[in-house]
Amino acid sequence: MDKANQKRRNGGAEKERDRKKKKLSDSVSKCRNLLDLFKSTNTGPGEVSEHGDKDTESVAGPSAAELVGDQVAAESVDDQLAAEGAELVQIGEHEQLRSAEGDVPAAAATLAEEEYPSINYFKKPCRDEACNVPSGLIAHPGGEHIVFPLGCSIVIQELGSGKQNFLHGHSNSVSCLCCSRSGHLLASGQLTRMGFKADIILWKFAERKLHFRVSLHTVKVQCIAISPNDLYLASIGGQDDDRVVVWDVEQGEALCGSEASTGIAGYALTLCYSNHNDNSFIVGGMSGNLCVWELDRNNRKIHPTNCQVGQLKRSVCCLEVEKSDEFFFCGTSSGDVLCVNLKTHRLISCNPSTNKFSQGVTALHLLPDGQLCIGAGDGTLAVCHPVKMKHQQRIMMEGSVQSVVMCNEGKRLMVGTAAGYVYQVELPNLEFKLFSSCHGQPVNDIAFPRASGELFGTCSLGSVRVWYLPSGRELLRITIPNLTCHALVFSPDGHFIATAWDDGKIRLFLPESGRLSLVVHDAHSMGVTAIAITADCRRIVSGGGEGQVRVWTLLHNQANLAHAMKQHKSTVSSIRLAACKNECVSASTDGSCIIWDLERYVRKQIVMSNTMFKCVCYNHEEFHIVTSGADRKIGFWQVHDGSLIRELKASDDGIINGMDINPSGSHFVTGGEDHIVRVWAYDEGKMTHIGEGHGGAVAQVCISPDGKHLISVSADGAIFHWRFPFPGTG
Repeated sequence: MDKANQKRRNGGAEKERDRKKKKLSDSVSKCRNLLDLFKSTNTGPGEVSEHGDKDTESVAGPSAAELVGDQVAAESVDDQLAAEGAELVQIGEHEQLRSAEGDVPAAAATLAEEEYPSINYFKKPCRDEACNVPSGLIAHPGGEHIVFPLGCSIVIQELGSGKQNFLHGHSNSVSCLCCSRSGHLLASGQLTRMGFKADIILWKFAERKLHFRVSLHTVKVQCIAISPNDLYLASIGGQDDDRVVVWDVEQGEALCGSEASTGIAGYALTLCYSNHNDNSFIVGGMSGNLCVWELDRNNRKIHPTNCQVGQLKRSVCCLEVEKSDEFFFCGTSSGDVLCVNLKTHRLISCNPSTNKFSQGVTALHLLPDGQLCIGAGDGTLAVCHPVKMKHQQRIMMEGSVQSVVMCNEGKRLMVGTAAGYVYQVELPNLEFKLFSSCHGQPVNDIAFPRASGELFGTCSLGSVRVWYLPSGRELLRITIPNLTCHALVFSPDGHFIATAWDDGKIRLFLPESGRLSLVVHDAHSMGVTAIAITADCRRIVSGGGEGQVRVWTLLHNQANLAHAMKQHKSTVSSIRLAACKNECVSASTDGSCIIWDLERYVRKQIVMSNTMFKCVCYNHEEFHIVTSGADRKIGFWQVHDGSLIRELKASDDGIINGMDINPSGSHFVTGGEDHIVRVWAYDEGKMTHIGEGHGGAVAQVCISPDGKHLISVSADGAIFHWRFPFPGTG
């Protein structure tokens, strides 16, 4: 009996061991299958594709049916929307839906990002807080100019003629701006790197010159204000500094300073002087930080008095003082407005009690008739009674309202939003129209139509726009939210605009209406970063973040994959087509430029350098290619043998991001992260002109087809139009 029990127990133990072994074997097999699947979807040069074909000259990539086949193209919802004439907003909603569903499992997508981190290099950051400067749009008291920051520059624009002047002096993005009540002085503060001092510059408006420069705040100057009689300048630092300092305007030195936060209150956000007293100013901030400060000039001290607001605890975003200095208003992140007595420091009212302003109150301005104009984070602009908040008139604008200023002797408002729009609002009916517009995010690329020098297109995060060059007005805007367009090109016949997007799709739009014409799904697995169209308009050449160059044939409103070329190991940053030959050249951040034969789809020549190539161009005769990139050098290479024939130093500091050659081939232009646009003589290899004005890194430069105009775009969202000094079409 004992032997039987022992045998039974041994048999059970063996079965348990076999079960565990089988379970472990199944787990290992699943892991191997998953790894094989991931490798098969990311085949590189010389690897075996998922179909088992060796990757040689005839690359075995995804089939045309998988990418944009006949049935998929016919059944795609995007094409149906385009055929039915759907609105652009509906297209944007559809794109969000597709990206949310995704074609690749989340795990595979995460692995792909870890495998190819270089794709992040081309994902432009969102517009930083310095480009959305609170109260950054200023109307000069003289009534003829408006002033606003642009990157690390300040723009003074005439309202009548539109002429602009630029003030240069900051080393980083401008974070705050103010003008004295007399109009004689401008003051600006900036951001800087962690641990460094941020500059404050006082400018003389009439001379357009720097008066003095001081630096005491760390990392960031949050807000500045000039006293009513131009005696003092008050400033507060950012979260890393959180100090309030009073400066003597005449001497250009600090009088006194103190911690901006008192007790358990949060850091300071905004600052405002009283209208008649040079020794009194108000500071508001996070978590109940609301104080009235008094300056004691003789003892060189400032003394704060906390405002008594009872049980309310608000974060103050903006301030506005009543003309007689009897009380002041505080716009809060909670969507209500506090009214506080400036003499007793007690709360008078907090309104509205219901139907508060969505996304907080971001701007305040008192109108001549005593009404209060309120700007909100959701784009609402309202005019109402300053205390009771009744009889509200409301209009809706695009983007968070950042600035509200008065023009035309109190008959008109100028409203600036975070989306890059400036509106003119006529009082008292609040009839508004668009005064100017720009990209609210860094601009990535520029393109001219082949037959026109008066139109050009730009692309950025969420939008593609077409501009009329003589007036600088926006003619067409195509919006796809939450997606970044890396590059665009007009077809030579002018029938469509081809755009490259970070979701891996190529989208074609009609230039007259902006309607979506065609979508190439899954064109590249890690986003489309470069694009070009052949002269016969039958093929599109695209480059991706994974390093592939792909050729697509266009036929009957469909795009089919003709070939995929996999020589690059990293992101393709630029593609240029030869006009007289059936070839193209592609530049990559892996340090290689490859010249491709577009008939046989093979490599004709390759040039290598210890750098990251960002731009490449053919010369006028197309026997040279010109390159530049992270090494800040311009290289001239022979097309037939790939030899380096000349090298120039393009910049002392900063990567060269963009390059273009004029139609005659006599000169070329470069722009990069040093914010400077340079014109070079091609044959002599000498720099002839320098263009300074950009407040951010220059992303791309482009010369018009007639050779008369030069357009440059930058990371601060600016588009600059230059008169090209060497016109000519060759």
